[in-house]
Amino acid sequence: MTTETTYPVDAKTHPDVTAFFDPETNTISYVVKDPASTACAVVDSVMDIDYAAGRISFESADRIIAHIQENGLTVEWLIETHVHADHLSAAPYIQQELGGRIAIGDHITTVQETFGEVFAAGQRFARDGSQFDVLLSEGDAINIGGLAGYAMHTPGHTPACMTYVLGDAIFVGDTLFMPDYGTARCDFPGGDAATLFRSIKRILALPEDMRIFVCHDYLPNGRELEFETSVGAERKDNIHVHDGVTEDAFVAMREKRDATLGMPTLILPSLQVNMRAGHMPPAEGERFFLKLPLNAFGGPDLGRLAPKGE
Repeated sequence: MTTETTYPVDAKTHPDVTAFFDPETNTISYVVKDPASTACAVVDSVMDIDYAAGRISFESADRIIAHIQENGLTVEWLIETHVHADHLSAAPYIQQELGGRIAIGDHITTVQETFGEVFAAGQRFARDGSQFDVLLSEGDAINIGGLAGYAMHTPGHTPACMTYVLGDAIFVGDTLFMPDYGTARCDFPGGDAATLFRSIKRILALPEDMRIFVCHDYLPNGRELEFETSVGAERKDNIHVHDGVTEDAFVAMREKRDATLGMPTLILPSLQVNMRAGHMPPAEGERFFLKLPLNAFGGPDLGRLAPKGE
């Protein structure tokens, strides 16, 4: 498999990037502005949830909205790098306030098929990606005003992961983290460590001085928040995939590490909302509900506990 990037890269255009950190989920959202206009995109927004209380709120999204309004920006895109398993997307909330089109990679349909069954979503739940405004394929253009960019399919963490190359800025989602934290897990349905390694090599074949923006930072060893690195820095210093690490060594490391990881705290609410482009499941009466599928990812048969008389 080639690691060459076959699409034109505009490494000379330097978009303005503003980061918004959500400490509850260690997620970094971004507003990416065309340097020559007021056009912008929002990447991987966060909708707040108090899971124990069953409470949704919008403080994180409101910070992004305020920034956009205060700077007179125009939202053209609300971009999702993948169906996140650790936070809920605020894309439709921001869209209702500011406009823009919600976009994700076209392999979202694979994720919808898988988790539509897990959550018993039924026939009303479309599995064709139609909840999103735009489905992007490998190499599709994604322009923000005069800022030229394209989508790169980078599966491995999930089958639907996309990386967005916008000028000299690369938004990698959960594919890569800062060099001192490494790479994303690959043990979710459809994930694969060898596939992730090959995807990362495609990203790291881009020019070394291009900027990389990560979706999460877990502040290892108590250091301060970091979210921007470069292709060159990742190739030199990434603890999992620096130059010289072989695919076999990476796969062995990744699979051993993944076997020790617990499920993300918000995986069940996140998947139900994010596979719907940030929308809630259909209301029942006057309320919205999220399901808790028991033992969906392993555990004993619960048939003996089926209800009586219901």
